[in-house]
Amino acid sequence: MRIIQPNVVKEDDYSGRWRFLLMLILCAMTVLIGRAVFLQVLDRQFLKQQGDLRHVGILPVPAHRGRIIDRNGELLAVSTPVKSIWINPKEFLKTEVTHEQLKALADLVGMSVKEIKQRIGQDDHRGFVYIKRRMNPELVDQAMALGIPGIYDEREYRRYYPTGEVTAHLLGFTDIEDKGQEGMELGFDASLRGTDGAKRIIRDGKRRIIEDLENIRLPVPGKDLTLSIDERLQYLAYRELKKAVMQHRARSGSLVLLDSQTGEVLAMVNQPSYNPNSRGKLKGNPSRNRAITDLYEPGSTMKPFAVACALELGLTHPNTVYSTAGGQMRVGHNIVKDVHSYGSLDVTGILQKSSNVGVTKIALSVPPKKFWAFYNNLGFGQPLDSGFPGEAHGRLSDYQGWNAFEQATLSFGYGVSTSTAQLARAYSSLANDGVIPMVSLLKRDTPPEAHRIMSAKTATTVRTMLESVVSTGGTAQKAAIPGFRVSGKTGTVKKSGAHGYTESLYMSLFTGLAPASKPRLVMVVMIDEPSAGEYYGGAVAAPVFSSVMEGALRLLNIAPDEPTPLMAGRQDEPA
Repeated sequence: MRIIQPNVVKEDDYSGRWRFLLMLILCAMTVLIGRAVFLQVLDRQFLKQQGDLRHVGILPVPAHRGRIIDRNGELLAVSTPVKSIWINPKEFLKTEVTHEQLKALADLVGMSVKEIKQRIGQDDHRGFVYIKRRMNPELVDQAMALGIPGIYDEREYRRYYPTGEVTAHLLGFTDIEDKGQEGMELGFDASLRGTDGAKRIIRDGKRRIIEDLENIRLPVPGKDLTLSIDERLQYLAYRELKKAVMQHRARSGSLVLLDSQTGEVLAMVNQPSYNPNSRGKLKGNPSRNRAITDLYEPGSTMKPFAVACALELGLTHPNTVYSTAGGQMRVGHNIVKDVHSYGSLDVTGILQKSSNVGVTKIALSVPPKKFWAFYNNLGFGQPLDSGFPGEAHGRLSDYQGWNAFEQATLSFGYGVSTSTAQLARAYSSLANDGVIPMVSLLKRDTPPEAHRIMSAKTATTVRTMLESVVSTGGTAQKAAIPGFRVSGKTGTVKKSGAHGYTESLYMSLFTGLAPASKPRLVMVVMIDEPSAGEYYGGAVAAPVFSSVMEGALRLLNIAPDEPTPLMAGRQDEPA
């Protein structure tokens, strides 16, 4: 009989298995240790670079916007350093922030706690939201000291205008990104803005900048812009125009002061104005520069050009006498009227009394093509090419469509539209002995481009005749300046409405030159819809001219010219 014994595992088999497992563990540990040594020692630099790359970013470096200064170096616009506060909602919403902290932040940024919470929202996937931009750096530093998680700051620039509303229409303003939006800021934005730079930085896990690595591209600062404006004259013009607009309860007004020799604009102001440093409550379009963008019919201020045209062609003479008896004249199916019947007037008397009948007779002696060409050469209907955005061209219709009455109305300033700046440019031809320089809002270092419009003799003759307008018997005695001879012309323009020209709405104008013997300055004053009673150009606009021109002549140290006896014997009549 055979006996079967149970299987018995030998001790050697167990020990063999344990040795095998131990070998596997040792091999695994060796591989891990080797890998650790490789990563921490042999490949450390590579891994460090890879880690840095995951936190390296490129940060834009804003360029400093160029300054705007006046012709004497006085500061008109500058970008000052400010700070902005932003928040990382992803980080902010994961932490507990006390109501007291949020209330302190809200007080510093000028918002309510509710407004801040609304701005942050509940979306924890966003990584960037502005809380308040362009703040005082000290206030931002106080906000950062509150220690609220997810709140950060960054440096920016804010545009500041030291002269405020005095130069607002000319300079314009920039937006929150410091880019030009109106005026010279917009027209010359490309050169003022410069080119932003860039640098490589390292951020930590909370997006805080912990190290600057390198400058990739240095920012290129914007170029400074030197205007032709004289800040002293700008203040003077602004003050007097504002006073007149308020005194006469006018709708608006504009004033332009030119250097007749260089064509440089020394002052350009408008009413109403605004403060470019605080534009939160602006309504409508108060930022437009009326002096260069708004058009109107210039009325009797055009009469000297009709006379100059006829003189230049030899079709009249200063002593030529015209009958204006009855104070009216039929032209085709229309009637041209004067305010009064002046009887017989020479050419000087026609300008002094501002006779529509007299200037119509002079204008109709000129061939239409010649008449149109003279006005066109003066710049009517032509751009100023000043570089100012939105400048108006005005309107001068083609002579081929004229009839006699249209030519007549052009002689006393209806049927043609112009801006205050264009009218000043045209008058510079009379001041500059028949040569008209290109108008510039930038300071000139070289002689301007200029064109001869008429002979020096014609310009001097008209200029001399216009002295009678400011003398006894003229329509603008209030434009006179003690110690100086002044040439000028008034304009009182009926405004057009839905049913033709009104009998109650007017524009009051005065255009003048000084010193009359050798004019250095040209000024146009326009006041729209005076409603306090007076509306004639000689009563409303002429006093503004006198005040501003007298101050300008003194500030520029322009010597008085030789006095001449004032013309007498004629009664003062409105224009």
